Amino acid sequence: MLFCPTELAGVIIVEPDVHRDARGFFLETYHSEQYRKAGITGTFVQENHSLSGGKTIRGMHAQVRYPQGKLIRVIEGEIFDVAVDIRRGSPTYMRWVSAILSAANFRQLYIPPGFAHGFAVTTTRAEVVYKCTEFYHPDDEISLAWNDPTVGIEWPFRNPVLSERDRLAPSLNAVEKSLPVHESQ
Repeated sequence: MLFCPTELAGVIIVEPDVHRDARGFFLETYHSEQYRKAGITGTFVQENHSLSGGKTIRGMHAQVRYPQGKLIRVIEGEIFDVAVDIRRGSPTYMRWVSAILSAANFRQLYIPPGFAHGFAVTTTRAEVVYKCTEFYHPDDEISLAWNDPTVGIEWPFRNPVLSERDRLAPSLNAVEKSLPVHESQ
């Protein structure tokens, strides 16, 4: 299993070992000891599963008082997955990274607490499964504009399918005072 750090500290692309033969394939999708050694130390307490049609963007979402770490993988289709550092005072504040996750490449993306998360579906549909280190608290969730020019995410397409909440989401600057403060290490 390979753990590939990104330019945002704590955001890690996971490339599991896939064993293929005439029957199909086998892989470990999670191994707590290996993940812990790679710096993914949170305890996962909830798992979610979504299905989205092509050209859908879900996000950018985060929880403020109860931030979630997320381990994302795709079991059907392909997504352009994005993490944005929303920790005020962080050296990488408002910077983003992306990874292509698909059922074919088996990659996972770990996004630590303190980051907003979203994804774009680049195939006709995609099923996404992700583990979370904190329970979902709807009253604590914020949405950020997917196309905020101050963040500048380079999405793979324009005119996405959006939920009403994502369509009306404010810019990062508009919610900045409510965001978590970066804790120095």
